[in-house]
Amino acid sequence: MWNTVFGVTKEGKKAHRYILVNNKGMSVELSDFGALVLSIYVLDKYGRKRDVVLGYDNLMDYYEQNTGFGAYIGRNANRIAGAEVTIEDIKYLLDKNDNQNNLHSGFNRSHNKLYSVRNGKTDACEFVEMERYSPNMEQGFPGNLEQKIRYTLTDKNEFIIDYEMLSDMTTVVNPTNHSYFNLDGHNSGTILKHYMEIYSGQMLELGNDMIPTGEIIDISDTPFDFRKSKQIGKDIDADNSQIKIAGGYDHNYIFPNDRKTRKVAKLYGADSGIRMDVYSDLCGLQVYTGNYLNGQIGKDGAIYNKRSGVCFETQFYPNSCNNPEFPSCILPAYKIFKSRTVYQFFA
Repeated sequence: MWNTVFGVTKEGKKAHRYILVNNKGMSVELSDFGALVLSIYVLDKYGRKRDVVLGYDNLMDYYEQNTGFGAYIGRNANRIAGAEVTIEDIKYLLDKNDNQNNLHSGFNRSHNKLYSVRNGKTDACEFVEMERYSPNMEQGFPGNLEQKIRYTLTDKNEFIIDYEMLSDMTTVVNPTNHSYFNLDGHNSGTILKHYMEIYSGQMLELGNDMIPTGEIIDISDTPFDFRKSKQIGKDIDADNSQIKIAGGYDHNYIFPNDRKTRKVAKLYGADSGIRMDVYSDLCGLQVYTGNYLNGQIGKDGAIYNKRSGVCFETQFYPNSCNNPEFPSCILPAYKIFKSRTVYQFFA
């Protein structure tokens, strides 16, 4: 593991690039700015390295993005209806940054902050742990929140993200990672020919405002059924009301709320021969196919057009803080929240 200077923040502080390497030829580049995932290099079926996540070359570009390339999303991922939440009979008003709703915690994004770093190595893996104290009412949420995000790369080509959170007040805690994956390479065009599997038969119905209605949809015989391997592009523009609302796939698939780690999805890039398995211990998986990318200029001058990447955001359900019928993302004061996401790569 080593690090180099990545850039200088708007506050004039140096940010660094940290590089994890395993003995299988895989490497992951991270930054203490935003706890960002900058690059993931994987050997393809030809033995060549491909960078399989979208991103930027320069730190300043990450300030301007609304895409969330590689971002740690905290305190709350996804949407909160009406940009407000009531906790212990107190109403908290949040940023309205998605029409009348709050998206990914508002304008004051977690991926524009600088994190302290601890790194280390064991016989089986290397890791980098990012830590930041989020003060009471930052982003509108109550409680002083201690955030730890540990990134680990194992010799089994597992890229592991461990979250650990602790607040001195009852608050919302629903973190995720917002990396956009393209297993044929970040600069290879769309992901429409990728094959995808999602091991769930249910998803949340979306209203026209992209907020779950509370209804659960059986996805059998719909464009959303990926229990058998299917190309992403096959049904992405189907004549389906849910597809039309989101402009493609941008929906939350449902898994058991038992906090057991399970395989939730698989992605395969036919050109590269690279496969990625996704594991999570949370009850929701937001699958987003980059429907709102519109020509951003990324790493190496790559142009990221619509559907150039797909996100697998492990999380609680959207708006779960306001829906008592959903598994709750409300974390009681002084109770530790832990969660793990694993992206494992094969060629």
